[in-house]
Amino acid sequence: MTKGIIFDIKELAVFDGPGIRTTVFLKGCPLRCRWCHNPEGLSAAPQLMVSLGSCTHCGRCDEICPSPEHCITCGKCVPVCPLHLRRIAGTPWTAQDLADRLLRDKEILGMSGGGVTFSGGEPTLQGTFLLEVLPLLRGMHRAIETCAYCDSALFTAILAELDYVIMDLKLADPAAHRQWTGVDNGLILKNLRILEDSGLPYRIRVPLIPGVTDTPENLNGIAALLDGSRHLEQVELLPYHRTAGAKYEMVSRVYDPRFDETVSPRGDLSPFAKRGIPASVL
Repeated sequence: MTKGIIFDIKELAVFDGPGIRTTVFLKGCPLRCRWCHNPEGLSAAPQLMVSLGSCTHCGRCDEICPSPEHCITCGKCVPVCPLHLRRIAGTPWTAQDLADRLLRDKEILGMSGGGVTFSGGEPTLQGTFLLEVLPLLRGMHRAIETCAYCDSALFTAILAELDYVIMDLKLADPAAHRQWTGVDNGLILKNLRILEDSGLPYRIRVPLIPGVTDTPENLNGIAALLDGSRHLEQVELLPYHRTAGAKYEMVSRVYDPRFDETVSPRGDLSPFAKRGIPASVL
């Protein structure tokens, strides 16, 4: 049985699909977006997170560590930190254990039209695990937040077990997409067509990155890609928030966005309005 690696479970989520939801964050992502707000979700493996800025260097973690040369994410240092500055991001779950945990709130979430949403990271990177847990949740509204960068056969199989999809579209131009995320968008656009053909209701999210994704050229390009979509409910433009940098240090990464964070992103809805596509700025 496959085990999923989960770095957070957020209850009472109201922005991750219809109604009130429980959002499950799975580790691992094939993209490397320069603006990523969940750096602890990039690696598929469990990681130690440390709030170094508040550390008093008391040495208790060093005293108990069995592998001082290389962290093995054993977690022994977590309970001994007097300021609770350490945690392990990434816990293994079996599909049945996770389903049992989620189903206990099925009735109360259903009262609002809500359910469960799988996010990340990129949840399709743990596609085998998703295909084990999703059938166990039938009867509960099931959604996914995805960049759709995955094998199309896998994507199709996952869609068959879902009720709703929230999909990112970051950049319309393939070269710009590769520059800012590390991958071409050809596969993503192929899976967008598969999503539209599936008949599932879905929404598109566009992160507003100043000078990168918020340009008139990009927003017009995305609107053109979505023109005529029958099952698209809405487009949501997500303002850029300058809060990600601190978490990078916690997982021993360097935050290097390479765009001007001091510029306010432009949430221009007119490219979508011209095509009759419902759109809003969250």
